[in-house]
Order: sequence, then structure tokens, then C-alpha cells
Amino acid sequence: MTPSASKPSIQALTIKSLVNFLLILALIIMLIAGINFRALSTQAIENQALAHASLIRAGLTAHMKAGIMDKRGYYLNEIRQLHDINSLKIVRGSAVTAQFGPGREYEKSTDDITGRVFESKQPLFIIDEFTLTPTIRAVIPYVATHDGRLNCLGCHEVEEGTVLGAVDMTLDVTQYQRWGFVVLIGILVTTIIFLGFILLNMFSAIQKHVRRPLESLIKSANQAYHHQQPVNTASFQSREFVTVVDEINLFNSDIIAHQEMLKLKNSELEALNCEIEGTLRETVYAMGMIEEQRSKETNNHTKRVTLYSQLMAQKIGLTASEVDLIGSAAPLHDIGKIGIPDHILLKPGKLNESEYDVMKSHAHIGYTMLSHSNRDILQAAALIALQHHEKWNGSGYPQGLKEDGIHIFGRIIALADVFDALYSPRVYKPAWRLERVVQTLQEERGQHFDPQLIDLFLRDIDEFLAIYNQYPSYAAIAES
Repeated sequence: MTPSASKPSIQALTIKSLVNFLLILALIIMLIAGINFRALSTQAIENQALAHASLIRAGLTAHMKAGIMDKRGYYLNEIRQLHDINSLKIVRGSAVTAQFGPGREYEKSTDDITGRVFESKQPLFIIDEFTLTPTIRAVIPYVATHDGRLNCLGCHEVEEGTVLGAVDMTLDVTQYQRWGFVVLIGILVTTIIFLGFILLNMFSAIQKHVRRPLESLIKSANQAYHHQQPVNTASFQSREFVTVVDEINLFNSDIIAHQEMLKLKNSELEALNCEIEGTLRETVYAMGMIEEQRSKETNNHTKRVTLYSQLMAQKIGLTASEVDLIGSAAPLHDIGKIGIPDHILLKPGKLNESEYDVMKSHAHIGYTMLSHSNRDILQAAALIALQHHEKWNGSGYPQGLKEDGIHIFGRIIALADVFDALYSPRVYKPAWRLERVVQTLQEERGQHFDPQLIDLFLRDIDEFLAIYNQYPSYAAIAES
């Protein structure tokens, strides 16, 4: 997956941003509408309660003037039933009680809430809206006044402004709550439809004015580059896209103008890089040959080990680049022997323990010589120089690595180097016959050498012998 494939499109980003904005706007609208509707509903309910209280006050005053106050209970029951009032009580003030005596059973005494109303002389409304049957309790005071048609001071011997009593009623506001839900649902549905239209319109606009022109621009720009022709600005409607097209055409013209020069420079760089790589490979091989000559190794040893290693790398399944790399680095596997004194390196007989310790140091010497470079060939050569004397069972040197802890390059070079050393004459021994070499390799399977490499080598040993025969040693092969 390309990096651009994981990125959201302009359309997706725009729609997402717009949806977030519209959702926030819708929530704000719903919140404002809900608060306002609640306030209007509350005001309507309070006005209804005040209207009922005024009606009750007028009725009670009429009963008083007609001298039928003992019948006002029937009147209050009718008012409660006609107007869906859950409960209705009259709270008699102390001044009225002092003038007319205690009230009837439907007239209640004051409590904390009605006491607050008597003290403040203002209506008090308590809404219980968070239930299945929401209600409002309205306590509305009757204040003595001589204003208006109902002259309270004509019947009551009190001072103006005295609270004569209060109506304490409880109204069912379920219907208002239902109206509120209906209104909110209506607003929600309308908002959703409106948002849907906005999104559809925005989607269509983005498709028409952004996405399609952008896709067309990308396609046209690619074609313009490959065909070396300018993009036609007439196919784009917006000023921004026309500006982009002009910039693309200007860029393409610059690219085309310098294309031949870039090709030439690239060709020169490729040739120079190939020359550097070739020179490095030749230098590496030459260094291997120098070490071979100083060590008085058998003729073509470096060449054969290189070819053995490449052949084994192919058979074990390494990539073409790895096969090429091991072939380039193999000539330097014993480069560390440059640092070994001649009396030890060229000694025809068996080395003593101290001499052998010095000889073994060539692995570290070679690694130290090569490891400072960042070139792949020299890095691989440093690793091979360090590890080609390690053994599969961990008894090798210099690090005592074992099995897969030894790099595959080190395991391959180890087998190639030992095979050639056994099968070729050396200053300290004659060449071994093939039967003895094969027997030794079989015995060292899983001890000195990687078992898989031994199996592949012995299975196709004729191919390795063909390499030896193509690049033989000039000394006679003698049986030990």
C-alpha cells in the first residue's frame, strides 16, 4: 500500500469537518429550542394557574356577596374537575380567620411553602417534571386591595396589602411535556433533513469542483509529462486549478528542458559507479592474490575459493545479490595473514602452541583491517575474515560461535577453504586424494561444518571438482 492510499481524501476531510460542525450546530439549536420551549411551556402553565386562581377568587367573592359561602365547596369541586386540577385547596389567612372564624375542610392551614407565599406576597410555582406524570404546584396569594371591581376592603376589615389567603393547586402538565417532545422531535427531524441536504449538496459540490478536476489534473499532468505536452487549462473551471495547471506546465517545461542533461549526468554517474565497483572488486581480488603469493598458497587458491563459495551460495538459496557479494568478498578471507611473521606463516612443519596462537590472530587482523569501511563488499569481507575459522559445534576461533550464530558467509567460506586446502598441495603437506577428502568432510559434518552445506557439497561434488580442474594447482597431486 502506498503512503497516499492510507491518507483520507479532500472529500472525506471536508465532509468530516462539515459533519462535526453541523452536529455541533444541531446540538446548539436543539439545546436553545429545548430551553426556550421549556421556558414558554412553564410560562404558559403559570399563566394557566394564575387564570384558574383569578377565576376561583372571582367565584369565591361572588359567593361571599351572595351569602352562600357554605356552598363554595361545590364550586371548587366543579372548577377542579372542569380544568383537570389534581388538587385544589384554599389557604385562609390569619386576618380572615380572625374576622370569619375557621374555614371548611377544603381550606387548609399554612405550611412552609404557603408561609413563604404569605410572607413574599408573590405566587410560587414548583414544577416536578422528571416523572411519568409531571405536575406543577401553584400557590397564588390573594392580596387585599380596593382597586378593580373586586374591592376586597369592602368585605374584609383589613389593611390594604394584607394577604387574605392563597390558592394551593396542583396541575397535571403531562400534555405540555408531550407537546415539548413532539416539538423537539419535529425540530430534530427537520434538522436532520436539513443537514442531509447540506451534506448531499456539499458532496456534489466537492465531486464536481474538487475531486473530479483533481483526478483529471493528475491524469493530465502525467500525460503531459510523458508526452511532453502542456496541460490544457480550458478543461478546468476554477481559478485555483487553472493556476495549478500553469505551475505544472511551467515545471514540465523546465524538466523537459533539462531532461537530456539529466540523462547524460545519470549515465555518467552510472558509468562512474560501475567503474568504482569494478575497481573495488579488482582491488579486492588483487589484495587476495597478494596475500596468496606471500603465503605461498597453491596456485589459483583465491580464484577457486571464490568460485566454490558462489556455487554453494546459489545451491543454499541465497539471492543473486548475496551470491555476487560473497564472490566479491571471498578473496580477502585470509587477508589478515599479512600481519603474520614469515617464520610462522611459511613454516613447513607443524606449528607449536604459541606459533599457532599467533597464526590464529589473522582472523582478528583481517577484520580490523576491513571493518572500518562502509562499503558492502568490505563489510562482508571483514565478517568472512573474522568467522571463516568458526566451527559448527562451537570449537572454532576467534569467538567460539556455533551453528546459526555463524553467518552463512562464514560457514560457506569455511567449507570452501578447507576443501581446497585438503585437495591441494601445501608447503606443509601434499594434496589428499578425493576419497580421503570426502571421508574427512563426512566425519566433520555437524562438527566443523554446517550439515546442510556438507550435504549439498557432496551431492554435487562433481561441479566443485570441475572448478578445481578449470583452475588447477601446478604442483602434482600426491597421495598422503
